[in-house]
Amino acid sequence: MQLLNSSNRYGLVSIVMHWLVALAVFALFGLGLWMTGLNYYSEWYRTAPALHKSVGVTLFALMLLRVLWRFFTPKPAPLSTHSSSERLLSRLGHGLLYLGIFVVMISGYLISTAEGRGISVFDLFEIPALISGLPNQADLAGAVHFYVAWGLVIFAGLHALAALKHHFIDRDATLKRMLGYGPK
Repeated sequence: MQLLNSSNRYGLVSIVMHWLVALAVFALFGLGLWMTGLNYYSEWYRTAPALHKSVGVTLFALMLLRVLWRFFTPKPAPLSTHSSSERLLSRLGHGLLYLGIFVVMISGYLISTAEGRGISVFDLFEIPALISGLPNQADLAGAVHFYVAWGLVIFAGLHALAALKHHFIDRDATLKRMLGYGPK
């Protein structure tokens, strides 16, 4: 498998980043829902949020790399079977996914730093609290984090359904290209 994208399919770097982001988004969503039900006496009461924050910061770094990667290695050309409306919806959909991921991560940062404490990342280093003490910061950022996370996961599910539609109904190479198969 090729490392870089070609005009016909995605390279290994793009594929790995895509699937790592997808895995992280769904794992963070599940962990986030689960940890909100923990009580003070749970052994995970402090560990789950710390893990959630550390993985979230790691995802933020991966997303920054992914955005940079798109500038250095353009994505494959759209399939000739895709209509202009499908191409437009694809661009808009991907833009919304990227925007949703960044909004969730920035709101998570604002929740975590509302009281002026930084974010420890796997106990290796700390992200400083550059923005804190805004009126109702944790509450407002928490609401944004919650609702945009739900929207992101729902939209990512629709994204997956669209890929399956292309694979099973349209019988085109859309999904195969993100799995590393298809024309070279």
